[in-house]
Amino acid sequence: MPGPALKQLHAHHAIHQGALTGAIQKTDEVKRLLKAGEDEVAKMAADHLLEYWETRIIAHADAEEDGFYQEMVGLHPELEPAVTQLTRDHDLLRTIATDIKKMLSNHGLTQDVIQQFEALIVVNDIHSRDEERMLLDEPNR
Repeated sequence: MPGPALKQLHAHHAIHQGALTGAIQKTDEVKRLLKAGEDEVAKMAADHLLEYWETRIIAHADAEEDGFYQEMVGLHPELEPAVTQLTRDHDLLRTIATDIKKMLSNHGLTQDVIQQFEALIVVNDIHSRDEERMLLDEPNR
């Protein structure tokens, strides 16, 4: 059963914004360290950033899929196509994170890895706006 915060637009938006703000700040820090030539520290920061994505943002996505989405479809069956789209967004986040993990392991911290972290931010931002609009914005239902 999803917690009450997932069902309330303002609370869910705050969860999304907090997580996204943290991801942006941590990504900026990795880029700053890399630019400063702090390669070893930048790699550690990138590992930490990936862990943040996995434990904060992707874990939130898992929680949504495990309860909130099913509950929303149960209450409003017409939302099933929206939930399918939103679940696909989560799959994209998981795929990009897995790719980053492989890239970091095989090649270290490169500009390609930075681009993938930035892709996570873009996909997550669009996803959050869509989710809030499609599932939580009552007047649109």
